[in-house]
Amino acid sequence: MSIPENLKYTKDHEWVRIDGDEAAFGVSDHAQEAIGDVVFVELPEVGRTVTAGEAFAVVESSKAVSDIYAPVSGEIIAVNSDLEDAPQQVNEDPYGKGWIARIKEVGDEHQELMDAKTYGLFLQE
Repeated sequence: MSIPENLKYTKDHEWVRIDGDEAAFGVSDHAQEAIGDVVFVELPEVGRTVTAGEAFAVVESSKAVSDIYAPVSGEIIAVNSDLEDAPQQVNEDPYGKGWIARIKEVGDEHQELMDAKTYGLFLQE
């Protein structure tokens, strides 16, 4: 299982990559394994404002339907529309081609999220 060092993680198994005042996020490698084969991703609307911890997207797999929660607050400025035709990218490349949304970040909530080492320990609990 992959846990990239350059990302932050939530207890709900979402990751966030901060790039200046923007953030990209998706589900962790652990989450995609637990979810199973992703067959559909319901993406949020661009322009929507989300609050950290708010359900903003849905991932449907062969096993279950799972809400995806925003790791930080902000306005959604882009979604990964490639997932509409290729939802399996969430499984194949969760930290790359499987990203779900980008937001214009508001605040410093990401500082309260887990780093890779802490997330790895969290998964062992």
